[in-house]
Amino acid sequence: MKSLQYLNKYFLKYKWRLLLGILFTVVSNFYGVQMPIYFKDAIDHFQANITHTKPSDFLWLAFQLGGFYMLLSVAKGFFLFLMRQTIIVMSRNIEFDLKNEIYSHYQSLDQGFFKRNATGDLMNRISEDVGLVRMYLGPGIMYIINLMVAFTLIVTQMIRISPSLTFYVLIPLPIMSVLIYRVSSRMNAMSTLVQKEQSLLSTLAQETFSGIRIIKAYNREKETEEKLSESAENYKKQSMRLVLVNAFFIPTIMFLIGISILIAVYYGGILSFTGPKTERISIGSIVAFIMFVNSLTWPFASLGWVSSIIQRASASQKRINEFLWTKPTIFNSVNSPYEFDGSIEFKHVTFQYPITNITAVSNVSFRVEKGETLAIVGHTGSGKSTINALLMRQYDPQSGEILFDGKPLTDINLHALRDQTGIVPQDVFLFSDTIRENLQFGVNDRTCSDEELIAACEMTHVYHNIQGFSDGFETLLGERGVNLSGGQKQRISIARALLKKPRLLILDDCLSAVDTETEEIILRNLEKDIDKRTSIIISHRISTIRNATKIIVISDGAITEQGSHDELISLKGTYFELYEKQLQQDKE
Repeated sequence: MKSLQYLNKYFLKYKWRLLLGILFTVVSNFYGVQMPIYFKDAIDHFQANITHTKPSDFLWLAFQLGGFYMLLSVAKGFFLFLMRQTIIVMSRNIEFDLKNEIYSHYQSLDQGFFKRNATGDLMNRISEDVGLVRMYLGPGIMYIINLMVAFTLIVTQMIRISPSLTFYVLIPLPIMSVLIYRVSSRMNAMSTLVQKEQSLLSTLAQETFSGIRIIKAYNREKETEEKLSESAENYKKQSMRLVLVNAFFIPTIMFLIGISILIAVYYGGILSFTGPKTERISIGSIVAFIMFVNSLTWPFASLGWVSSIIQRASASQKRINEFLWTKPTIFNSVNSPYEFDGSIEFKHVTFQYPITNITAVSNVSFRVEKGETLAIVGHTGSGKSTINALLMRQYDPQSGEILFDGKPLTDINLHALRDQTGIVPQDVFLFSDTIRENLQFGVNDRTCSDEELIAACEMTHVYHNIQGFSDGFETLLGERGVNLSGGQKQRISIARALLKKPRLLILDDCLSAVDTETEEIILRNLEKDIDKRTSIIISHRISTIRNATKIIVISDGAITEQGSHDELISLKGTYFELYEKQLQQDKE
């Protein structure tokens, strides 16, 4: 239950709903307790006057009993409805708040967190796990309160009738408590295993649907299906083990309740006919006891179900807490406004990835000013994209310093900097939305006009493609822009970055899917406003970066050469070899 203590703040937030729910529970059970008492009095009255009762009086008595019982049932049902409307609605509100909290926390976590955790597991914790927690917040809490109130009111009335009979009737309850405690511990461990298996299944399903094109391309449908079936079978086995324990649990509680009823009938009969005068009870009292025990049947029988709910919720909340208690290694420590003036400097920066311990950047130093274009070139895996990640402070270097306008990057308002940055990552991502919404995604607090959209798309040489679609800018894209070609996705992504009118533009190998002619048109268009921003182009193609103000060559995370295109060609080093090799490939 320790993990569920995290939810106490929400109980405090919705305290009035909870308190009203408790009040309605008390009133509902009060009317429920009146039913056996009324039957007791009616039966005792009838027994005392049976010799003087006419046949017609039997009918009138039955009509009175039925009518009054119906009124009490309506009153109990009405307040039962109000109880559910307060407590269950409270649980839905908390579910809404908890999902928003988790989602907001996900947004604050650094890139390393998302590399360590599978998407399917992240989704499962915000959906399935929160759903199980809501069952504790709603039905779980409601039935616990109902049991406590019903037990208190009913036992009080039972003691008033006969303390000794109450004692014997309640004998099975301690046995029930021990049973619940032992089984709950078992169910907690089993619930944790079930949730882990479900996360694995969700992750596998998510990866399967995301990579369906690759699966079909390599004809691996059968193997993938077998793998998914195996995971589903493991989940089923763990779930069935949990269900089996729960299936034995409820009948056992019902059996113990049945023993209480037998005791009420047997010992009540003894007290009624042969018991001491001080403890003698009426036939109506025995009937009332049976009705009281029956009234306790569901609250106590529900303990098994509630126990299962609580244990599964505890396991789920523990998994949720693991992420909620994860602190981002990258966070915005400055909230003051920041205007990027254009200067960036790396001073002896070294970075090692925490998971693989691979040194991706080693003692890198360079400087770029406003209006300049810095190009970073190198073979695949040389560390180019890592420099991009460090620029956007997705990671912090282990040593060295990154300066923006002479200030350490850690002392700059990260949100303000990113608002002034247009970035096109190597892995282009488009949302399942219209082209218009994808283009406007990076623009804050305003809607772009058609003229602005057209201008940006013409700069990236993609407007003629959009015109070819029947719905133009309103064309709905599939997941990750699946209905576009690779080159179209890259050009739309560049247009999205340009619409921000960024002071810092970063292009991370984002022209790899376009032909050299289109690439030349885009680069020429980008030069038109080059004096208004700082540009960084990361590429493995010489044709993309040869007009840059400054070029640095990266190999194994370190700078091996730097200078202009002509200067690097004259060195006859790595850059020259790349240039010659790509020139030869173009001729072929």
